[in-house]
Amino acid sequence: MENLTVYHGPIGKEEGERRLGQDGRDGCYLVRDSDSVPGVFCLCVLCKGYVYTYRLHKDEAGSWAAETTPGVPKRYFRHIKNLIAAFQKRGQGIAMPLLYPVTAQSQLGPRKTNGTPGLAVLQAPANSVPSSIVPGYFSFPSCILFDYGKVNICE
Repeated sequence: MENLTVYHGPIGKEEGERRLGQDGRDGCYLVRDSDSVPGVFCLCVLCKGYVYTYRLHKDEAGSWAAETTPGVPKRYFRHIKNLIAAFQKRGQGIAMPLLYPVTAQSQLGPRKTNGTPGLAVLQAPANSVPSSIVPGYFSFPSCILFDYGKVNICE
């Protein structure tokens, strides 16, 4: 699941809805961890201002399926990518076809790595203003390092 660009991890329902609302296009979508069922994922899609959520789960054979509209036959897929590709078409039992992926990377902003696996460096925005120049503004660190769950602030 971690290799899926639309997988956002354990962000919660509210954050998922915020991210989709920030994109704002009907058909934008993401995948996140379920808040209520461990080991289950949620496919969330924006349609006419509402976020529709469908549970994704893996069966004993390792195939992926989505809980869709009642009466629509359940389909099984060997890979999660194939499930998402199928739901990019109309008539699949979800409110709106999956049209615009909201990637987890797009939520982080510009990203650079120094070649070390698992290490990401986020640079401060070029337009950030230090608090010493404009009173009342917060200062921003020059970068933030994420290294396997550890966060380091660089000045």
